[in-house]
Amino acid sequence: MPRRQEFIEEEVIQKAMEVFWKKGYAATTTRDLTEAMQINISSLYNSIGDKHQLFIRCIRHYSDVRIRAAASRFAHYDSAFQALEAFIKDAAKTIITEPSSCMCIKAAFEIEGDDPEVNLAINTYNDYVHEFMKGMVLRAQESGEMATTEDADTIADYLDSLFTGWYNSFILHRDPNRILQMAAYAIRHLKV
Repeated sequence: MPRRQEFIEEEVIQKAMEVFWKKGYAATTTRDLTEAMQINISSLYNSIGDKHQLFIRCIRHYSDVRIRAAASRFAHYDSAFQALEAFIKDAAKTIITEPSSCMCIKAAFEIEGDDPEVNLAINTYNDYVHEFMKGMVLRAQESGEMATTEDADTIADYLDSLFTGWYNSFILHRDPNRILQMAAYAIRHLKV
C-alpha cells in the first residue's frame, strides 16, 4: 500500500518558492529546498519531481498568486485610469520594498532565455500582465481618461519594459526615490 502524502502540496510549493525567490535557481540546493519544505528528498522526487520541475511549479505558483491578487485588487475601481495608475505604483512599490522583487523578472535575468520550460512559465505570466494592462488602457481610452492616439498593446509593452528597467535600476542604484519618480513620470505622460 503506498504511503499517504504527508504534506499539503501548495504549502510546500510556497516554501520552496520563497527559497528560489530569495536565492535564485542556481544558488538553491536540493537540501535548501527540502529543509524549507520540511520533507525528505524521496518525497520531493516522488511527488513533485526534481529541482527543475519544482522551480517551474514555483514560478507558476507565484504567477497564480499574483494574478489572483491583481484581479481582486483592481476589480473595484470606477476609473480605469485610476486602476492603471495604482497598478503602476504597485509595481514600483514591489520593486523597492520586496527584498527579492518580482520572481519572474529575477528568474528571467538569471536564466537569460536558455530554458524553454522556464521561459514558457514566465511568458504565461507576462502575457497575463500584458493583457491585464491592455484592458485597463482600453477602458481608460474608451472613457476619455487616456488619448486614443496610441495603441493599447504598445502602451502595455511599454509599461512592461519600464517595470523591467526599474527592477534593473534598483539593483544597480538602490535608490527608491528614483523608481518612484520614474513611476510618477510615466503616469503623467499616460494621462490625457
